Amino acid sequence: MKRMLRASILFFVFLLSGCIGENYDFTPPSVSVSDTYGSRTLELEEANINWNSDKTYTKETEDIISLAKDQEPVYFEAGEQASILFDSQDFMVEDLSAYVWQDESETDLQVKDREFSMPEEEGEYVMVVDLVSDSGTAQYVGNIVIFEE
Repeated sequence: MKRMLRASILFFVFLLSGCIGENYDFTPPSVSVSDTYGSRTLELEEANINWNSDKTYTKETEDIISLAKDQEPVYFEAGEQASILFDSQDFMVEDLSAYVWQDESETDLQVKDREFSMPEEEGEYVMVVDLVSDSGTAQYVGNIVIFEE
């Protein structure tokens, strides 16, 4: 009986050790921008990355405008509230900013608690999101079209 109990305990310990030894992904997060209702979501592309967690991950893009314009545009209403979403967060956000480019002109978007308002003027824009964290820096880009309803 004692052997059976010991064998059961040993089996249970091995079973639990498999749960503890999980692999975690510490690469930069995927980032998206979504309207307040979640009906429109823009998946941003990684542009420039310098991420150091369990491994170093780097990516350098010389022409972020071209990278963004190669993406399918997502349509948002002028002035619409939007949120920046991460697919995971195994890091601490130190700074999060966003801006848009249109015709060689840059406009900052005031990000507070990962929320911001889309530009007020209609047109096609390149959106850039910059993330500074305790694991490094990451820049993401996307293609948006602003319309008035």
